[in-house]
Amino acid sequence: MNRRARITPTEAGLPDGGARRRTPGLRREEVAVLAGVGVSWYQWLEQGRDITVSAQVLDAVGRVLKLNSAEQRHLYVLAGLNPPAPQVAPSAKNMCDGLQRLIDAWMPFPAHIMDVYWNTVMYNDAASIVLGMRPEIVQNCLIAFFTDPLYQARNKDWEEIAAHVVAQFRSACSESPDDDGFRAVVEEAKEASRLFADLWERRDIEPGGQMQKEFQHPLVGTLFVESTSLRVPARPDLAIVLHTPLPGTDTEEKLEWLASPEGRRGAMYPIAG
Repeated sequence: MNRRARITPTEAGLPDGGARRRTPGLRREEVAVLAGVGVSWYQWLEQGRDITVSAQVLDAVGRVLKLNSAEQRHLYVLAGLNPPAPQVAPSAKNMCDGLQRLIDAWMPFPAHIMDVYWNTVMYNDAASIVLGMRPEIVQNCLIAFFTDPLYQARNKDWEEIAAHVVAQFRSACSESPDDDGFRAVVEEAKEASRLFADLWERRDIEPGGQMQKEFQHPLVGTLFVESTSLRVPARPDLAIVLHTPLPGTDTEEKLEWLASPEGRRGAMYPIAG
């Protein structure tokens, strides 16, 4: 009801009714007409009654009420339907500068951001120094995992982790089974790596989240980190991957040294800047 109140008749393409209106916003019958549903049915929907509803009708109601992505998903949940995939609001498309500041503030620990297809969007200096992320390699985290010899050489349990990486990517694909973008990444990865092709045929699925990793860095030796993948509700198309030193190790001190001027001078791939 409060969503009806915030939409004026003029905004909905209706005459405003002038002084005859006692309350602002749209009436129930106006929403029903604009959405192409019955007035009684729409009233029952507002009241949360147990009624049969289709996704098409909910989308029509959402358009009339100008619901944002989060509100539209909530409407689906109230109606007992699986909500659509989250969409990026136009006002959130300029968040990348803030996200870059976030991962830069994570220094001296590695952090990067990828899209739903695991394409690299941005990364901080520590991700370059420790993980070997750099412009000259393929800018997709899945394909780089299977094709970048530097990353493979530094990751002590690379083959063991590979199975988990593939299972997590299949889980991401399962959220959008008809998406050509996922299919393109899978086909490219199959062509680039026989191991990926074999692991993909297992059809294992694992949720993303946290994973412990052990890296061998040529300057400081063993690094023990935990990678955590986070989603930003306002940017559901992006995931932030943060690497945190494991407690009880000297990893934090080593990462601080690698990010220092002395450590940068000795890095295999110094950061341009």
